[in-house]
Amino acid sequence: MLELTANQWNTLYNVFSFGLISMLACTVYTLVSQSRVLPKYRNALVLSSMVTFIAGYHYWRIFNSFSDASDGYKVATTGAGSFNEGYRYVDWLLTVPLLLVEVIAVLALAKAVSSSLITRLVPASAAMIALGYPGEISADDGTKILWGVLSTIPFLYILYVLFVELGKSLERQPAGVAATVGRLRWLLLATWGVYPISYLFPLLNITGTDAFMYRQIGYTVADVLAKCVFGLTIYKIAKMKSAAEGMSEDK
Repeated sequence: MLELTANQWNTLYNVFSFGLISMLACTVYTLVSQSRVLPKYRNALVLSSMVTFIAGYHYWRIFNSFSDASDGYKVATTGAGSFNEGYRYVDWLLTVPLLLVEVIAVLALAKAVSSSLITRLVPASAAMIALGYPGEISADDGTKILWGVLSTIPFLYILYVLFVELGKSLERQPAGVAATVGRLRWLLLATWGVYPISYLFPLLNITGTDAFMYRQIGYTVADVLAKCVFGLTIYKIAKMKSAAEGMSEDK
């Protein structure tokens, strides 16, 4: 059992609540915004809605798991009825590949180019998450380092595809779209950078209740940025491209 202070427990309770409502609100917004973009860009908004809906469901499970694992301000982290960190990894295994497909969908690239990018990005993102999980649940520093390094390999490959391969297709995009996609890629890099930092807390001598609290806060803030802000940026790109192709702004 981790014995949190009242402030730590309440902070985490509110952070999980914030994550849940952010995901649900973003799901509703992207769903009702479908008519404001051309039909060929609506798949990107559907994917965005799927990402935040899946994340919202898992935040509901995380929220309940935290409450159920609590006895006062003590939280069980091992054994039956403990706080289930696995919900995050199930969420990421589903949503991270979808996030990358969103980018490809909203750019409406040639079919061959889209297929090539997707067939490289989706398996790499799934491998990145799957390889990170054994290290997340391990208490051994050597095991954490091993799986952390293995997880970094597909992560670096994803960055190569996004910044090099995808970059070759941006020159033909409407004005402003390339710059927005550039910011989108940096947003992914910045938010994904939170995960390995939190993952390595024990190696930085940040342990106990502090590590638990900072990790959950870091994961949740990064999730909101990488899913909600990312999804709203995808919507902005879809609007820009729709306007460039003659769709009226009053839509």
